[in-house]
Amino acid sequence: MNLLNIAVMGSTGKMGQSLIQLIVKNQEFKLTGAHEISNNPSIGKDAGYFIGEQTGVLITENLDEVFNESQVVIDFTRPDASLKSIAKARKLNKKIAYVLGTTGFNKTEIESIKSASQDMPICFAPNMSVGVNVLISLIEKAANNLKDYDIEIVEAHHKHKVDAPSGTAIRLGQAAADGAGIDLDTNAVYSRYGREEKRATNEIGFSTIRAGDIVGEHTVIFAGDGERIELTHKATSRLNFASGALTAAKYISNEANGLFDMQDVLNLKK
Repeated sequence: MNLLNIAVMGSTGKMGQSLIQLIVKNQEFKLTGAHEISNNPSIGKDAGYFIGEQTGVLITENLDEVFNESQVVIDFTRPDASLKSIAKARKLNKKIAYVLGTTGFNKTEIESIKSASQDMPICFAPNMSVGVNVLISLIEKAANNLKDYDIEIVEAHHKHKVDAPSGTAIRLGQAAADGAGIDLDTNAVYSRYGREEKRATNEIGFSTIRAGDIVGEHTVIFAGDGERIELTHKATSRLNFASGALTAAKYISNEANGLFDMQDVLNLKK
């Protein structure tokens, strides 16, 4: 049985360690690279150090070493770091498939990712959870049938998360906008502070909570006159995100190039 060789970016972070934990326990995968930034004190240690595993793979800042034997790279880091490593992978003579779960990119950076996907396969999704991606599909269908309802999105994450609203919340907003047949950029409202005006007809409102160790919670509210529908996803562990990313890794390893998301991976685009 041929194992799928996987490199993990941000290998000492919460998501990186969750990925490594699943990779070393799964007989379909082999950990072949673990990356961290140059000033990380864990460089030179075994990639499984924090989870009590000996992987034989040392954490390094050298991208050439990380990519050398790897077929798929999984990245849940920061926009600047992700763009640097994608650019490096794109220049390699060998094909590297890229699973990108980093959030907080601006429009120009997203265009750069799309450009890179012309030469390599990239699965780019703000949330790799199977449950969240089913929720995305449900939101689009609901919005298509509830076009007279007000749409609000409430999301909560741990106090260390720096981007707001979350990439998942924005993706849910896009699904709602697609279903309702409106433009998200035009109708999204990220703050109502200082606005002395009533709610516009097509607004999609976003509310953000940052507190404690909340893994991730998202609720989409469809509010009409006399009734309210709420669709909620609550994550209690990062392992479900890691599991979804590994499912994406298997899917994208068979592609030559192109930009994909978890809706493709889970065959939810119908």
